[in-house]
Amino acid sequence: MVMQHKTRIARAAARLLLSLGCLVMTCAFASAADEVAPATSKIENGNVVIGPDYHVAADLTDQGNPKGKSFQFTMRLADSKIFPGTDKTLDPKKDVRVERKIFVYVPAAYQDGAKAPILVTMDGPSNLNLVRNALDNLTISKDPSRKLPALIVISVENGGNDGKGSERGLEYDTMSDRFARFINDEVLPAVLANKEIRAAYPKIAFTEDPWGKGVMGCSSGGAAALTMGWFRHDLFRRLITYSGTFVDQQDDDAPEEAEYPLGAWEYHSGKKLIETSEKKPLRIFTHVSEHDNRAKDPEETYHNWVMANERTAAALKAKGYDYRYVFSRESRHCDGKVFQQTLADTLVWMWQDYKPSEK
Repeated sequence: MVMQHKTRIARAAARLLLSLGCLVMTCAFASAADEVAPATSKIENGNVVIGPDYHVAADLTDQGNPKGKSFQFTMRLADSKIFPGTDKTLDPKKDVRVERKIFVYVPAAYQDGAKAPILVTMDGPSNLNLVRNALDNLTISKDPSRKLPALIVISVENGGNDGKGSERGLEYDTMSDRFARFINDEVLPAVLANKEIRAAYPKIAFTEDPWGKGVMGCSSGGAAALTMGWFRHDLFRRLITYSGTFVDQQDDDAPEEAEYPLGAWEYHSGKKLIETSEKKPLRIFTHVSEHDNRAKDPEETYHNWVMANERTAAALKAKGYDYRYVFSRESRHCDGKVFQQTLADTLVWMWQDYKPSEK
């Protein structure tokens, strides 16, 4: 009896500690602290906590289903009119790539001539192996609530290095429509014009519907995904961000500093762009890890990833966006085990309301 009494006391104390001394993010929705993945096929909006135990989702494994076709080609930075690798803000000590690799996957379910929805991913090839498996398995799913459209995936390598003064930082952390224009105006036409891809799919085409265009990234790539949709929702509307760099990582010499002095921190703090701007036609997935970058930094550093993502999710909720926010316990920045467990559900949630507008 004494032992049972002590156990009850310990459990009560644990619950009290959870409600009073939990992480910043968990405090915002403590009632979700013990939530697990839903048992039903429908994946809901809102806040979800996962971990500390993880598994590889079956839909992200090779189940022997028909495979699509993979392609790879390069684009020279010097040939770009948007990111030629010569920006004045670049630090000469940080290397810039001569050319970037472009990886393309066309799933077996795609029918040549159809105007395909697309998913653009950053830091290619990134998690393209998991995305391929998800498409192989879920484009032929017999469960309509877990069926993905026949997405064509374009995984784009960054321009090189990282942080302020780097080409990658210029592309991903700058608060402008520049990267969205680069993808739309230069990368997508290059994919459609590629001779090898054209030989396999002579009538290949992409949808013109912005609801048929998604983007996904992790870290600064996640910031780029949000920024692409934020500044050009006429082009991209389905946004997936893991460990999003919604912090002040925009280059100090960038002209955009005049309007957005705290970089991506302005989305949720500073100017509070998400809450104070007119609601945009976007569907947004965000994630952060318990031990993500600089999780213990004070607010005045503008570099606490957990704080930034917690506030971003709260702003999306307050504004009434279609959003889903995953907090992963016992995990770190862009943690592979988080992708292995969640990416299939993330893709399903992102596309579960998609209705093709073109044939």
